[in-house]
Amino acid sequence: MIKKAAKRVNPPQAQNRPGSEATMHPQPVSDDGLKFTGKLKDKVVLITGGDSGIGRAVSILFARQGAHIAVVYLSETKDANDTKEMVEHHGRQCLLIKGNIRKEGFCKSAVNKTIKQFGKLDILINNAAVHYEAKNVADIEMSKMRETFEVNIFSMFYFVKHSLPFLKKGAIIINTSSVTAYRGSAELIDYAATKGAIVSYTRSLAANLIKKGIRVNGVAPGPIWTPLIVSSFSKKKVSEHGSKVPMERAGEPAEVAPAYLFLACDDSSYICGQFIHPNGGEIVNA
Repeated sequence: MIKKAAKRVNPPQAQNRPGSEATMHPQPVSDDGLKFTGKLKDKVVLITGGDSGIGRAVSILFARQGAHIAVVYLSETKDANDTKEMVEHHGRQCLLIKGNIRKEGFCKSAVNKTIKQFGKLDILINNAAVHYEAKNVADIEMSKMRETFEVNIFSMFYFVKHSLPFLKKGAIIINTSSVTAYRGSAELIDYAATKGAIVSYTRSLAANLIKKGIRVNGVAPGPIWTPLIVSSFSKKKVSEHGSKVPMERAGEPAEVAPAYLFLACDDSSYICGQFIHPNGGEIVNA
């Protein structure tokens, strides 16, 4: 179970990119222990960034609810194998697909590998993301800005494009945005821009696909305790992560995953083009 303290400060720490969940302390909580209710029985899910953080928590929760998982990840093989073990613990299959989602060819290959393994695709979750902090807009390196856009938003176009031939009526697409899309971020300008693009993309895609019976929604998390944080910020900033939201703490990945489960199952059958905001109490009026 998740220990939901009123306030918690994580110790200062830093890692090289893309960060590893295996060496974070304390370890992020990825499994909330929710009982099996069969909400996703025998569904096939492809999730980018499913090796750690929010993606791992979603993979575990979906497996607990009966889904088979295809995890797309960049390079953290230990984290990916740990996630695979956790998914298989619940009696579900887990396919690991390693590669760079900046490349359309790899995204197409990842979809095809999923279809080859499972014979179908029911749920696509575009979740992977990167960010690079810059104190001033002039300090943003163009190569890093391109990477941020290619990973965070271009990849969503690639995965949707190559998944659509396999997505049937009743299929689900869930995109991960961020609270920064709604209130901005002075030191993550390009990242916030991609997250804003994801909001507009999700709403537009939802309108485009609804007549095909495919629902598209999104989740816009606030400060969550993931490897992206310890591999991106200074030790001091890591220790303060989440302290400024009303709950005065960072959220656990397992506290975000149920939002994805809600959007992926029939509980949300009348919801399309919308975002859920697990952000510790920050009001974004959207």
